[in-house]
Amino acid sequence: MGENKKTIGVLTIGQSPRVDVTPSVQGILGDDVLIQEAGGLDRFTDDEVEQVAPIPGDTTYVSRMRNGKQVKISKSKLMPLLQEELAQLEREVSVVIMLCTGDFPDLKSTKPILYPDKILNSTVQAVMSQGKLGIIIPLAEQKDSLIKKWKHFEVIAEAATPYEESDVIGAAKRLKERGAAMIVLDCIGYNEQHKEEAIKGSGLPVILPRTLVARIAAEYL
Repeated sequence: MGENKKTIGVLTIGQSPRVDVTPSVQGILGDDVLIQEAGGLDRFTDDEVEQVAPIPGDTTYVSRMRNGKQVKISKSKLMPLLQEELAQLEREVSVVIMLCTGDFPDLKSTKPILYPDKILNSTVQAVMSQGKLGIIIPLAEQKDSLIKKWKHFEVIAEAATPYEESDVIGAAKRLKERGAAMIVLDCIGYNEQHKEEAIKGSGLPVILPRTLVARIAAEYL
């Protein structure tokens, strides 16, 4: 396998590098795979990020700035920025991992893109035959749009951000009490500790997007 085949792109909707995510991905891919990162907000300073602030009626995404702070992003403002970063990134890699569990049907690419939302949806359909699907999401205001994304399931949601101090254990416990049979941590920002907390709070199977997608990427490579 050539060197280019061993280079994978990681595209975040916030700023790169995602030091909170890529070590998990690297650990699954192995040291012989080079990860190259890009972010939709890489061109902005902390002050300039206000240019992509959420607007009424638009989908709100949440991600991480390079300084570790949480940032809320308007999807419509993000898309052209993300497309430009993707166009540059894909020139240098063989496959791209999208570091967001949102829906991006309008992105155009000449290389394969691994979309966590598609992988998550297919995985849950494969392993969950009945019952309610519990999702833990970063922001309460995302609830309606994210529930629509899981249209094939009976979904219940609780909010607990992965980017600031929050009660993932409590959110998972409430989902269990509301009848969830499985929990998805519906954001790339959730890490292995968040998964442990969700299991502790619920005793249910919990799916973590970042490691699931990384394992699919490893199979592809």
